[in-house]
Parts: sequence; structure tokens; C-alpha cells
Amino acid sequence: MLTSTTRLVRRLLAVGAALTLTVGLAGAAPAAAADRDDDGSGPLPGYTISNPPLAPLVVDGAATTVRQGVHEHAGFIIETPARWNGDLVMWAHGYRGQGTVLSPEAPGYDLRQRMLAQGYAWAASSYDRNGYDIRSGVLGTRTLADFFADTVRKPKRVLIAGVSMGGHVIGRSLEQYPGYYDGALPMCGVLGDHELFDFFLDYNVVAQALAGVRAYPTPDDYLTNAVPRIQVALGLAGLKPGGPDTTNDLGKQLRAVTIERSGGPRPGAEAAFSVWKDFLFGIATTDGGDSPAQRPGQLATNVLTHYSPNSPVNLNATVQRVLPENLWQRVSPTLTEVPRISGRPTVPVLTLHDLGDLFVPFSMEQAYARDAAWHGRSRLVVQRAVRAAQHCEFSPAEAGAAFDDLVSWVRTGQRPAGDAVTDPRAVAAPDFGCRFSDRAAWTAGSGTRRLFAAC
Repeated sequence: MLTSTTRLVRRLLAVGAALTLTVGLAGAAPAAAADRDDDGSGPLPGYTISNPPLAPLVVDGAATTVRQGVHEHAGFIIETPARWNGDLVMWAHGYRGQGTVLSPEAPGYDLRQRMLAQGYAWAASSYDRNGYDIRSGVLGTRTLADFFADTVRKPKRVLIAGVSMGGHVIGRSLEQYPGYYDGALPMCGVLGDHELFDFFLDYNVVAQALAGVRAYPTPDDYLTNAVPRIQVALGLAGLKPGGPDTTNDLGKQLRAVTIERSGGPRPGAEAAFSVWKDFLFGIATTDGGDSPAQRPGQLATNVLTHYSPNSPVNLNATVQRVLPENLWQRVSPTLTEVPRISGRPTVPVLTLHDLGDLFVPFSMEQAYARDAAWHGRSRLVVQRAVRAAQHCEFSPAEAGAAFDDLVSWVRTGQRPAGDAVTDPRAVAAPDFGCRFSDRAAWTAGSGTRRLFAAC
């Protein structure tokens, strides 16, 4: 039995015989090869680095040691506690947009404090460029870990943690450098690689098909002309989180298809749709750039997608079918700007994901679980669902428990508990996600927690 990714790759290769391929890899050359004549102590041309001093923390009465600077064209922060346990955690940040200012960040969700209190050192790179450039993140994170070993001390273990696009960096890092990292904590991560761009495409072409407004590739006036007409036709214009359901039958079909494509029926999914319905139109537009984040259509496809439910409109017969513009980058096994993750971890991986997240949907977890299972790696993957609807909406308690359980797993070999993310009946159960969600966050009414029933 082939994985979904392998099947798609083979079929797209067959379909792509009729395409004119762009053989060169998209995006700029990696930083490690970009400027052989300099020492990497400054940013790449066009970029600046913002790395204001980070005040040390006091742990057990002793101040930490903070090191900051520029290495291989990226800003970095390294922090080590006075009583270092010998282990290092690399922090992989998420998408920063297309700006030209590079900034490293400290681990969020109070993880910085937790790591240092437990004796861990941590380090974070800004990467050498912004945009959705996983290659830069993979190389920059590994380069900084090596720099730590050269300038501080070689760590006993190297863990890697991060959020969102950083999850894509993590998933690929584990496969790019098997055996280098000892454990991973990707949170709200893009672990389904190109399927994220397919999801964005699905939402827009399905909405267009239902409304009878064909507008793909998206024109310059997409958000001011086509989208308002689509929203009126589907009853989306007045739909608000927690408000009345204004959708008509066509809008309900879009919502049901979106839920299916983002992970299947699950608690809070209908409410989350109202949170994300407008954003998912905006993500399909382009600002004229040519990177995957600026023009996601170059990687996306729905040629083989079967949409469900398929009524009242027969979407499978009427939806616009789209081939990826850059088939080479889509199928290449190499470390590209948006590389594939095959699902071959060699070390423990513990993930967190919000059930209602539609920026990086829950289906990313399911894709990773399926691919890991195909490669016989399920024992190395534990996944946890959190009952929230925003992107990366975790409480310190949720992130902290995940970190503690990961490091215990790495040290003892005892696999922690998780959720059955690929079991449709389990995912659809009213209490799914309760086990690892912070009840105090629901009680406090923080974020989008109250869009979900109390556990």
C-alpha cells in the first residue's frame, strides 16, 4: 500500500508529462552557499537584523548566560543556565511574512523559563531570510546548533521545538539529518507539507464553484469584487463566531467540505469555520512576488481530489481542476524552499495541534500520522489535540506538559499518551481533545476556548 504522498507524486508525474517543467529549484540558493567570500557575520543583501539585548533570567539564584550575534547571515540567541544539564533545545520560529528584518525569538508559552529551570540550554536562529523558506530554516537551525557545540560545548542531546512553519522546519530537519536531533516538539506544525497549499486552493475553488464565480487564478480585484459576490451567494457575509448561522445550502456545503478537508467532523469545527472563512479567501491572493507564500498556487493541486459532500452542487464534476505550476518543486525529494516531509522520524516526536485551526489545519497531523505509519514509525509519533480555534492557541500548561512528556520520553524511552488523530470515530466524538486541553483556559474564557463545549 502506498502513502497518499507517494500516490500523488506518481500520478502527478504522469499528468505532468504534458507540462513545461521549470527544472531549476524555486527560490534563492541556501545561505551556506550564497556568499562564499564572506564570513557570514552580516545579513544577506537586502536584509537587516534586529536582535535587541535579551535580559538573562535568574534560575535557582543564578543568572543565565545570554549570547547574541550574527552567524551565517542570521541573527541568533543562545541562553544557558548556570547549572546546565548538558542538553540543548533548538527553537524553530514560524512564518514571518515577506519583510526584510530578521529577528530571532525566545521560545514561547513560558517554555523559555521552563527549559532553563530544568537545566536546558536553548538557541534560536532568525534564519537567513524571511518568507516561507523551509530550506533556510533547516540549514540555519542546524548551523546554529553546530555553532553552539563549537563555542559553548558539545551538548549531550539536541532537541528541536517550534511552531507553525517551524513545524515544517522540524519535520524536514529530522529527515535531512537523521540521528542529529534526539527528540522533537512541533506545535501547530505544517507536517503535511504541500497539502497545506492544496487546502487553501480547495477552499477558494470550491467556494467559486458553489457561487458560480470563476476567479482562479485570483485577479487583482479578487477580494473587492469576486469574494463579496461569493459571500453573498453562500450566505457568508453575516456569519460571525458565536452568532447565528446565516449560511444557505450552498454555504453549508462549503463549510462541510472545508471541515472534511481540514480533518473531518470534530468538536468545534463548525464554529471554527466562522472564525476563518474570510482569512481563507485572503490567503489565495498574491502581492506580485514569486515565492510559495506570495503565490501558493505554484505548488497547489486538486487534480485528484474527491470532494465530499457532493450535493447540492456536484463539485466533483464542476470544480475547476488545477495543476501545480512548479511540479518539480512539488515532487522533488531534495531540500527545496518548500520540501516534502516523508514521515520518517528516527527519534521521538510529540505534537500539539488546535482542532479548529484552519490556517494550518488539523489534517496536517493526520497526513503525518499516515506517512509515519506507512514507514513503520508510528511508535515514534505521539499527537495531541487541543480544543481551540486560533492558530497555535496553546496555554503554557499545554505546551509545558508536552515538553515535559517529550523529554521524559527521550530520557526513559517510555512513550507518553496521545490522541488517535486518524480514527474518524474518535476524532468526531464530543469529548475529543479534552484529554490534553487546559480546562483552566476554558474556565477563564481565554481566546476561542468557549467555542467548544466544556469538557
